[in-house]
Amino acid sequence: MSMTSINTNANAMMALQSLNRTNDALAQVQKRVSTGYRVSDAKDDGGAFAIAQTIRADTATLTAVNEQMGGMRGLIDVSLSALEEFSSSMIEIRSVLTRLADGTINDEARSQCNQRYEQLRTQITNFLADADFSGHNLLTGTSPADDVIAMRSESADVADLYTLAALGPDTNFLVAPGPLATAADAQAALAPGAGDFDSINNAINDAMNRLGSDARYVDAQITYNRDKIDSIEGGLGALIDADLAKESARLQALQIHQQLGTQTLSIANQAPQFLTSLFGGR
Repeated sequence: MSMTSINTNANAMMALQSLNRTNDALAQVQKRVSTGYRVSDAKDDGGAFAIAQTIRADTATLTAVNEQMGGMRGLIDVSLSALEEFSSSMIEIRSVLTRLADGTINDEARSQCNQRYEQLRTQITNFLADADFSGHNLLTGTSPADDVIAMRSESADVADLYTLAALGPDTNFLVAPGPLATAADAQAALAPGAGDFDSINNAINDAMNRLGSDARYVDAQITYNRDKIDSIEGGLGALIDADLAKESARLQALQIHQQLGTQTLSIANQAPQFLTSLFGGR
């Protein structure tokens, strides 16, 4: 048998407890809707939040790694552009050397050809000096002192470092200085397999081939890292993202519960007033 009292209103206390629970649940749902996360901090789910922070660190590292790899790709592109210009200049140098190798040309023509030869050599020298990207020059630097090293994954392990070896010194890509005084000098420079022209031209071709392979590798690694970041972020979303459609439905239901709880509490608080009629109250 329940006791009627003006000091203890059991119904009001029950209604208040229910309303408090509804308010707590409503606050949680509102937090999920406003942040978009089911787990936005350690209070929501300490274990899931710790895992999420580790995943976020991996993603941030991979993003930084791709920035490094992108810088390396820029250096490769600049170096390849310079080598392609070298190669074009070497075609003209061969033409000039062929003229100089002709023993029938007069001194004036030889002097003009030697001037052109020096101009082309200076042009290549300038290309070498300009093949700089962010303070690095693969074509004038020497390995290993001037190698460029970047991470290729989120691991800091030595095995996950990628090294882009320097190709210099610049003398590797420069034909011997002129003038070539005689036809024999030019013929020696053009000698297949042994002449200065062939050795430099082969060095340029080898460098272009190697840097082309490096460019393909770096591009593939950047693409792989991007795909990996997308996969990681998808897994992270499954772990901590809120189902907004579900939360929206819960939000509406809890708002109705809150309204009903408020009305119930109001009714419960009014119940003891009937006691005044027992004492002649009106």
